[in-house]
Amino acid sequence: MSESPTVVVRKTDTTPFYEGPEECREYFRNEDFWFGSSLVHPGDVGAVDPGHVGAWEVFYCVSGEAVMDDGEKEYTVAAGDTVAFPPSVPHRIHNRGTEPVLMVWAGGPGPGEPPAN
Repeated sequence: MSESPTVVVRKTDTTPFYEGPEECREYFRNEDFWFGSSLVHPGDVGAVDPGHVGAWEVFYCVSGEAVMDDGEKEYTVAAGDTVAFPPSVPHRIHNRGTEPVLMVWAGGPGPGEPPAN
């Protein structure tokens, strides 16, 4: 059994940060991975995330329909769909629909990623 305690993080325990109009919240980060969410309102486009050295980043669409791009191609994802970006691939979220898009994301820090909080 793990020596680490179970962690519960409430939304009210997080501080939003913005990548353009995209409201992001990081719920958890340690030396193994990070986990958070992005909320993008209709008509908005998040800022370009430059990608993560040595680490994949996976996005799961909780609600709405998003278009994600990697600078070359676009990928449409709806609630229940997932898209995974390879290490160091820039990406961003577009909301071209009429409903807010909520995405959750996770990845694992690789070389050059910031240390755990």
